[in-house]
Parts: sequence; C-alpha cells; structure tokens
Amino acid sequence: MTMTLTVPPRTDEARLRGLPVVVIGAGPVGLAAAAQLLERGIDTLVLEAGDSAGAAVQRWGHTRLFSPWEYLIDEAAARLLDAAGWESPKAAALPTGQELVDAYLAPLAATPALAARIRYGTRVSAVSRQGMDRTRSAGRAATPFLLRTVSADGVQGEVLARAVIDASGTYSTPNPLSSNGLDMPGVENFHDLVTHALPDVLGADRARFAGRHTVVVGAGHSAANTLLKLAALAEQAPGTTITWAIRRLSPLRVFGSDADELAERGKLGGRVHDLVRGGRINLVDGFETDQLERDGARVRLVGRRGGSPARIAADVVVNATGFRPDLGMLREVRTALDDIVEAPRLLAPLIDPNLHSCGTVYPHGVVELTHPEPNFFIAGMKSYGRAPTFLLLTGYEQVRSIADELAGKHAAARTVQLTLPATGVCSTDIGSASGDACCSTEPAAVPAPAFVPVTGVIPTARPTMAATSGGGCCAPATAAPIGAQR
Repeated sequence: MTMTLTVPPRTDEARLRGLPVVVIGAGPVGLAAAAQLLERGIDTLVLEAGDSAGAAVQRWGHTRLFSPWEYLIDEAAARLLDAAGWESPKAAALPTGQELVDAYLAPLAATPALAARIRYGTRVSAVSRQGMDRTRSAGRAATPFLLRTVSADGVQGEVLARAVIDASGTYSTPNPLSSNGLDMPGVENFHDLVTHALPDVLGADRARFAGRHTVVVGAGHSAANTLLKLAALAEQAPGTTITWAIRRLSPLRVFGSDADELAERGKLGGRVHDLVRGGRINLVDGFETDQLERDGARVRLVGRRGGSPARIAADVVVNATGFRPDLGMLREVRTALDDIVEAPRLLAPLIDPNLHSCGTVYPHGVVELTHPEPNFFIAGMKSYGRAPTFLLLTGYEQVRSIADELAGKHAAARTVQLTLPATGVCSTDIGSASGDACCSTEPAAVPAPAFVPVTGVIPTARPTMAATSGGGCCAPATAAPIGAQR
C-alpha cells in the first residue's frame, strides 16, 4: 500500500498567507492597487489618513485636470464599478479634482468589494517587520510587516501584513520655499502670508488675493494653474497683481508646446506664456529664495538673482515649489532610493529632471520599483520622489505589475505596456551652455532595464545613459510625460 505523506506548511509561511496586502492611501493609485489585488484573489486592506476616499485630491478639488477621463480610470477599478452599475463619465471630458472624487473615487470606495476593506482616519506613522528592525536579516522575508497606525483621535494601533504598497502620495509634504531645500528659520510665523500650492483663488480663498499682490514661487503645472486663476481674478478685482518667481533660467517646460498630446496641458502653458508676454504676469527668473522677512502686513522674499542680492515684496506668497516623499515612516524598511530624487533606484534615471528635459520616461513596473525589502513597494506619486511629474496611468500600470508579482504571475508583472501622451516640449536650461540636453541631435536613450528579481540586490549606481539615434527621452510613442497630475 502506498502512503502519501502530507507535510504541513511552515507556520511562518502559512501565517503570511493568512495576512492581507496592506495598501497605504485611498487615493486613485491606492484604490487601483486594491482593485487589482482583489481581482487576483488577494486579500487587501487599505489604510487612509483622511475621512474619505481621495481626501488629498479634495484639497485641490477646485482645480481642473488637464487629463481627460480616458486617462484617469484604472481598468480593474472600472470592472468593479461596472459590476455595481456605475455609469462611466464621458472619455473626453476634463474633470475637476472634486469631480474625480465624486464620479469615480467615492463610488469605487463604496463598491461591495472595497467598502469593508478601507479604514478611514487611520494614518500610518511607521512600517517595520514584526519583531525586527532594519538590521536583522535572518528570516526577514517570512516575517510579517508591522504597520503602526494613529487614528484621528490619537489612538495608536498596529496592523500586520504579508506585503505593503505605499501609495500615500506627497501632497502633505510640500517642498520648502528656500532654494537650499531646508525650512527657513521662523517659517512657522508666516502661515498668514504663505499658502500651500493650488489655493482656491476664485472661490473659498478669493478674499485673500483680490486687490493684492501675489508672488507665485515654482515652475510646475501647479504654479501655472494658480497663475491663470490669479489672472482671471485680476480682471474682476482692480489692484490684483501677479509676480512669478522661478529658479530656472527659462519657464519653457511650463509654457508647453502645440505638439503636446494632452491638449489642455499644452494650452495651460500657452495661456501662461501669453500672460507673461502681455505683461499681466511679471516673470522673475533665476531667483533663489533664502529667507522671508515680514514688513508689517506684507512679506518679502529675500534671496539672490544672478549672484546678486534680490528681494521681492508681496501681500501673499504661494508656495508651488513641488513636493517630496515622507520617508520618516519608512526608516525601519530596507529601501533603495536614489541619492538625488529619492525615487526607487532603478526608476530614478528615467524621471530625474536633471537628465530629462523633455519630460518623457520609459514605461516601468515591478522591476523598477524593487527594494531590498521583499514585498515592499512604493507606488504612485510617492514613487517619483522629488521628480516633479506624474500621470495617473503610470501609477495604474505600476500597481497592475505589482499585483501580478504578488499573485505569482512573474512574467505578466514584467510585461509592461503603456502608451502615454508625449509633452512635445523640451527645456533649454538643462544640459550644456550650448543648449545640448536630452532633446539635442543625439538624445540620451534610456534602455529597458535588464531583469532584476524582486528579492534581488539593487544596484548602487545609476544605469549608464547611452546615446543612440533611435530613441531617447524625447521618443514619442511609449514615453510617460512629466506633468503634475493636477
């Protein structure tokens, strides 16, 4: 008689299989990650610091996106919504942030598949391994993640997970105004004079700007949106004046191009360009801010321009200098982040604005998002670190790839196919003095990285950027544009 011996699984492996994949953040990419995981039969739990889905998006909900609906909806999320009888928006329409929440994120979070899996008012303050700090290696991969949480009323808790996808975004951690990247001494005393990016100039915050002089600091699309709103306000409220201060020597990347495949993004920059040329916006380029000074009810930006001391006086300053990831919560996790942009090390060369003047990037997935910590991933806007640009479709493909990896579909995880609209614009103040940059005659091509196992060793140096005649960061078809998804 033949006897079959069944060997029970190791306790730690069985325990891991019984734990959910925890997604941090119930924004567009976080909810897409949950939908992709559930579609593959993987239990998931979403932890959201806000009191509703898309809480960060609602903070800039008055702003209209330059991407139409066809670029804003994840495919797995759409299938969940369709099963619940959802009526999809018109593909070509351009929603505001609040419309994105109301018509997509809120209904998605309310689907039967997701509703019970989201914990609101739960901020993740730290991620580690149960019983392990980052220095301990033995048995690490088979040990559950431990996430420390803080509720809205200050109660601490802990959650165990088999894997973690950090899609918490960067909107709550803006860059400082100072050119050196440090908070200015005493900056906390200027909250009445300095605002966060994307204030509601024509709505709730109108009284703060009407009839006053505003300085907008920053050279991205968030700055462009605010400049356009201020120009519209100036037509309604006499005495409203606008100064735009940037560190760059040229705002060409913001001005955009008629060749931009996202028409509204191209028009956004074009309208700002017209306002600058017409004198309705005073552009101060090459300005580096060092500190703030209070002058009664006004504020002065103190810094340098062209190596000489310079000052700009204002009634209000809008800090539109971009965002950075909150890495403090990941101190006990083994991350491999680039020294410059603080993105995953294999992703960084594809998005570093020092290398990419055209705003294009090779489509990427789980390989480029790999860290030394097994089954830990940063996705969405946070994966771009300090790089200034992101499109939601990029994040959706990231989490699709990660979900396939966690489901054991390794070949599918590495088949990354994503065609995104190109920007059609190159900056001229990046590269050599002759104007050579990534859009020069021989652009610097970024080849697809070789296969890297998710649990493998992360390279410590950036991949070599070899020049070829066949592509480069300006290649149009599969390039991911640099442009804030706001």
